Amino acid sequence: MIGKVSGRLDYIAEDHALIEAAGVGYVIYASPRTLASLPQPGEPCALYTELVVREDLLQLFGFPTLAEKEWHRLLTSVQGVGPRSALAIVGLLGPEGTGRAIVTGDTAAVRKAPGVGPKLAQRIVLELRDKAPTVMALGGRGARAAAPTLTPAVVDDEAPAPARRRPAAKPKADDGAAAAAAAQADALSALVNLGYPESQAAVAVAEAAAAAETPPASADLIRAALRALAPK
Repeated sequence: MIGKVSGRLDYIAEDHALIEAAGVGYVIYASPRTLASLPQPGEPCALYTELVVREDLLQLFGFPTLAEKEWHRLLTSVQGVGPRSALAIVGLLGPEGTGRAIVTGDTAAVRKAPGVGPKLAQRIVLELRDKAPTVMALGGRGARAAAPTLTPAVVDDEAPAPARRRPAAKPKADDGAAAAAAAQADALSALVNLGYPESQAAVAVAEAAAAAETPPASADLIRAALRALAPK
């Protein structure tokens, strides 16, 4: 199993990129959002990957974070959701949006992905609602696939690559998203430790985060979620 590819970006196409690692070029399919986040051709980069095996086809799908990779794996476990549909859902909603849509039962958001009809969206929500909190917590801890600074190589495990200084224009957005995901993960963990079921706690945290005008801190999320969970 190829869990991650680190190397030098050769080119970016409409639905995939080619990364050269140790003299081998890997065609990696990714969402438009992921492809847009890649560096310029010729620069080092890395993606976590999921290898999809079919009778007559082998395909690699790439993701910048472990949370997105896990969401893709989880989505394809639902009957009727292929790797392309799963990629479309995660690419459209992002890892946080995917988790929020599933735990809150927002089938309309899931249906916005190409190829996802109302029945399939409902099945996704029903089957994954109880599994979503685990992946949401991973989003708070999961690192982005850092670009390599040494000899390109293919890594067959999922350990985060050494950190690399990113261009000045990108860390603000990345840091903000990571901080928001970490706050939601911390709030979820706190509520579970207080004795609330994971599924109920995840819904309350997701709704509190969605209602906030600015990215809230974990303490604010916990207070808002506790108010939502309080007996009426």
